[in-house]
Amino acid sequence: MQIKNVRKAGRVTACAISAALLFSNINMDVIAKEASGLPSAGIDYFLSSNATSVKNLKDEEDTQETTTPVTDSDFESNSEPDSDAEEGAAASVSPTATATAAASATATAAAVMASPMKELIPEKEEKVIEETVEASTTKTINQMERELENKREEKSFRSLVIAKVNDYVNVRSIPSEEGEILGKLYDKSVGEFISEDNGWYEIESGSVTGYVKAEYCVTGDDAVDLAKKVGTRIATVTTTTLKVREEPGLDATVLGLIPIDDQLLVTEELDGWVKVNIEEGDGYISTDYVTLSTEFVKAESKAEEEARLAKEAAERKAAQEAAARAERERRAKSSSSSSAGQEAPEPVYVAGSGSELGKSVANYACQFVGNPYVYGGTSLTNGADCSGFVMSVYKNFGVSLPHSSAADRSVGAAVNGLENAQPGDIVCYSGHVGIYVGNGQIVHASTSKTGIIVSNANYRSVLSVRRIF
Repeated sequence: MQIKNVRKAGRVTACAISAALLFSNINMDVIAKEASGLPSAGIDYFLSSNATSVKNLKDEEDTQETTTPVTDSDFESNSEPDSDAEEGAAASVSPTATATAAASATATAAAVMASPMKELIPEKEEKVIEETVEASTTKTINQMERELENKREEKSFRSLVIAKVNDYVNVRSIPSEEGEILGKLYDKSVGEFISEDNGWYEIESGSVTGYVKAEYCVTGDDAVDLAKKVGTRIATVTTTTLKVREEPGLDATVLGLIPIDDQLLVTEELDGWVKVNIEEGDGYISTDYVTLSTEFVKAESKAEEEARLAKEAAERKAAQEAAARAERERRAKSSSSSSAGQEAPEPVYVAGSGSELGKSVANYACQFVGNPYVYGGTSLTNGADCSGFVMSVYKNFGVSLPHSSAADRSVGAAVNGLENAQPGDIVCYSGHVGIYVGNGQIVHASTSKTGIIVSNANYRSVLSVRRIF
C-alpha cells in the first residue's frame, strides 16, 4: 500500500511538473535545438541528476510491472545517496506537502530548464578563451623563435674577425710578417675565428685560411656591434613574382612587384613580415616568400685576385673592341641622319673622368629617357624593367648581362663607393639597378609611373657599384 501511495504521489508530482512546463513560456524545441546534439524531447538532459522526470517514472512503472514486486525491506534498505534514495524520501510526504512540492517543483523545473543555456554560454566563452590563448601562445612562440634566432646570431657574431683598416690586411701562412701572403682581408671584411697566437688571429674567410694581425681586426664582443653595422641583411625572393605592400598585411595596397631571385635590403623585421626598400619606396613583404640572410664581404685569396684581374682585363678588351664597332656604326647612322636633314641626339650625361667606352654607354642609355617601364620587359623603346634596361643597353656594346638586379651585383669589377663611380658603371640598389651617367646621376627604368628617367644616384642606399669598361 505504501508503495502505491508513493507511486501515486510521484505521478501527481510529475503531472504538476508537466503542467507547469506545458503552460510556461519556455520553448522546449528552441532550447533543444540550441543545445547541440540534444533531442527535441530532451527533458531528461535538462533536469538535474537528482531530479525526478516523467520519463523516469514511466520507465520505472513499466519495469516494475514486469519484474518481482519490491518489498518494504528491500526499499527501505536502500540508503545510498542516489536517485533511488531521493524517491524513497518522497514516500513519507503528505498529500498537502506533495502539492507544495509540486509548486516548488514547477519553479525548480523552470530554473532547471534555463540552466542548460547557462551551461552552454560558458562553453562558447571557454572556446573563445581557448582560441585567444592559442593565438597568444602562437604569437609568443613566434616571438621566442625570433629571440632565439637573435641570440644565435649574436653568438655567431662573437666568433667573427672583422678588419678595421683603411684598405686591407694581409692574410699570411704563419703568425708572422715573414709568412707568405695568401690573400687580403679588406676593410669591413669578415672571417671566422679559429685561434689566437701571440697577437695574431687564425681565420677562415672565403677560400682563405691563414693569420691576420690582431691589431687590425676586432673579434668577440667588439665584433657583435660592428657586425650589425657592416653586415647587410638581405631578403632573397623565392616566388615567381613577389608583391611588396604598403603595410604589413595581405589586404594592404600593393606598392610594387619583385621577380624571383632578386634581393632586397631589409631595414626592419616584424612578426611574419620584413620592411624592405624598393624603387617605389619602403614596403613590406611576407617572410613566407623570402629567405633571410646576413651578407659579409670575405677575404680574397692571392690566386682569386690574380684570376679576377686577368678575367676583368680580358672582358674589358673584348668589350672595348665590341664597343668600338658599335660606336663606329652609331656615328655612321648619325652622319647619314645629318645628311638627310635630321639632327643627331645630343648627349644627356654630364662629362667626367672615365673611359670613352663608359661615356658611350651612358650616352647611348640616355637616348631612351621618356620611354616606358614594363615589368619583365627588355625593349628599350617599347618598355623594359630596371635590369632589362641595363641588359639591353650593354647588349648594344657586345656585353651579355643577366636579367636580374641581384645578379648585376656580381658582374664586372667592384668600385669602391659611389664617389669613385664613372659614366657607364652599374649602380646597384635594393631590388633595383641603373647606369651611372656622371655628375652624381644615373639613368634607369624607374617605375611604371615614371618610365625611364635620370635621377640623383644617391637618392637611395647603394649596395654596390660595378664597372664593365
